[in-house]
Amino acid sequence: MSEPLVLGIETSCDETGIGIVRGHTLLADTVASSVDLHARFGGVVPEVASRAHLEAMTPTIERALKTAGVSLDDLDAIAVTAGPGLAGTLMVGVAAAKAYALALGKPLYGVNHLAAHVAVDQLEHGPLPKPCVSLLVSGGHSSLLLVPDVATDVRSLGSTVDDAAGEAFDKVARMLDLGFPGGPIIDRTARAGDPAAITFPRGKLDDGTYDFSFSGLKSAVARWVEAKERAGEPVPIADVAASFQEAVVDVLTRKAVAVCKAHDVDHLQIGGGVAANSRLREMAKQRCDKAGIRLRVPRPGLCTDNGAMVAALGAELVSSGVADSRLDLPADSSLPVTTVRV
Repeated sequence: MSEPLVLGIETSCDETGIGIVRGHTLLADTVASSVDLHARFGGVVPEVASRAHLEAMTPTIERALKTAGVSLDDLDAIAVTAGPGLAGTLMVGVAAAKAYALALGKPLYGVNHLAAHVAVDQLEHGPLPKPCVSLLVSGGHSSLLLVPDVATDVRSLGSTVDDAAGEAFDKVARMLDLGFPGGPIIDRTARAGDPAAITFPRGKLDDGTYDFSFSGLKSAVARWVEAKERAGEPVPIADVAASFQEAVVDVLTRKAVAVCKAHDVDHLQIGGGVAANSRLREMAKQRCDKAGIRLRVPRPGLCTDNGAMVAALGAELVSSGVADSRLDLPADSSLPVTTVRV
């Protein structure tokens, strides 16, 4: 099957994402977000997110089918995020996907959320080179991957040992009373600041690994802000945001380029919600150009969690002849990135 028509369901966190793709062509990408429900708590509340997925699932699927101009009977397969993510929200998506697959008699693919962030790039830039390196940065993950084949072979080279990059953005935004989610707000605020105003630490930058650590950076920002407040001095919000962002982006891009050089790979793909950050995209481009590495980053709308990425990986699995999942497949909140298909 050269151009499979696949519907993808994504419910790993706070957004109900439904995507429909035919091969590498995106037909529909619909999202029902519950982010506003979580804003007053300063972070995602799993039970609130799970209930929102339940309410949004059927109407969001119907919107996607209408946008794509196809029916459920036209589908060749259904793909769903089986992990990693929040246990409760994953179960909502997996249960819905099982119901649709069973009722329609369609093959079901439980896929890895992180590998899907890699596969989605194909909807914009065509087939991924084999191999490529992928830098995945989101609210729950900061990972460096070697990807010989996104359908069958994804290898972890490094990951966060504490806070993920997106988590650090959320926590620093909360310290500065900027709101939630923190990533887009920090990005906007930082544009009016000086990234060299404050020298914040670069965790694990030269430790000989490809792992990340942002917990110490988050604490350093908190101590700096507290010192200013104790001294009765105004906190330069824009400078703090810009300097914090610069520290995160510096480490991410340095390690990503180092991995490419070490493994003799000339393509770097960046995915995940933090990949929408303007400074990360800018610095990655500068450093990749200097190192002779081709950079691939999807448009911001495809970086955040979405159903299109799940459908894209599902289509890749179908095209590659990978066997479908059993109907009793579990939702695994800690699914390792090396497991592409459950």
